[in-house]
Amino acid sequence: MVHIRDVWVNWFEGEENGYNVCEFHEWRSEDKIEVLDQAKLVFVSARLFDYLENYLDELPDELLAEVYQQSYLRKNMSRLQLDYCFVATDGEKVIAVDTMGYKTPIRKSRLTPRQEQTVYELLQQHEMKEFDIEHEIGKKEYHMLSPDPAELKGLTRKERQLKQLLYMALDQLYTTGTDAEVRYWYTEWNPRDYMRIQMLEREEAWQQLYDEIRPGWTSKHHQLCEAMVRGQAFFEKLWELEHGESVK
Repeated sequence: MVHIRDVWVNWFEGEENGYNVCEFHEWRSEDKIEVLDQAKLVFVSARLFDYLENYLDELPDELLAEVYQQSYLRKNMSRLQLDYCFVATDGEKVIAVDTMGYKTPIRKSRLTPRQEQTVYELLQQHEMKEFDIEHEIGKKEYHMLSPDPAELKGLTRKERQLKQLLYMALDQLYTTGTDAEVRYWYTEWNPRDYMRIQMLEREEAWQQLYDEIRPGWTSKHHQLCEAMVRGQAFFEKLWELEHGESVK
């Protein structure tokens, strides 16, 4: 059995997309960092690694049996045994997983660069069984509230969070906004096209706005997001978490 010790973890809970499990260089001082005194290391296929990273579905029974109560969380001066917690690698990437006693990868974390290097060294030093997933994995469906990774590629943690907040505001606009409100926000985004926008049906206006904000993240995205969340308590709170300040 191969274990790795003193593993720093920054758990991201309930994330079905790997891009929301932040790399070490994006960890923040306010993040709650924990230490695994000992973690079971498992070697997995690229397919199973993708499944661990980008899904919240049940894990293979064979894998769960292998890692059962093999990892410990350091809590003050004591060690807390965890039922299904482990570090997985496919030889290219590394991820830590804790199911919190269930059978799905509820909490996920990246590792520090030093610990990642230790994982690769252990992989070279030991003959390890490769775990795979037997059943077919359906093609992942992306949508506004679970964006395609391509739409967030190259963005910082803050930009990814704000873009997903903008999508949430746009989704609410679709659900509750009037025709005039939809055209108003499209005009805010693209004021030069005012006359054309006024001639659009509600559905057309909303879809064109959505299509235009999907690529990248710019100051225009930032301004639109700030304007759309203003006056909405829940969205304003998410904005403040990213900025440390109230919406202007």
